[in-house]
Amino acid sequence: MKTDTRSPDGFDATIHAENRLRICALLEAVEQIEFALVQERLQVSASVLSKHVSVLMDAGYVQQTRAVRDTRQRVWLSLTSPGRAAYHAHLAALRAIVGESPE
Repeated sequence: MKTDTRSPDGFDATIHAENRLRICALLEAVEQIEFALVQERLQVSASVLSKHVSVLMDAGYVQQTRAVRDTRQRVWLSLTSPGRAAYHAHLAALRAIVGESPE
């Protein structure tokens, strides 16, 4: 059962965890990105990244696509439309907390 972790002001506890926020920031800037590149950018183990991605997938924020490339199985990550909206709402909530207006 999916629990809604968003407050009415857009703050989202699911996204707010440091690594999940960083994952969303990386994914927001691209259409999709390879799992290994996200792992490299965040400097975390595959298992740590996998756990955070699973939480985001369970929330419906991230999707993964598996494909064979260079004879190896690759995993690509992307933000879903609800994930992108939740990420933007979370950023707006953070700006409101620190007293900044959105750009």
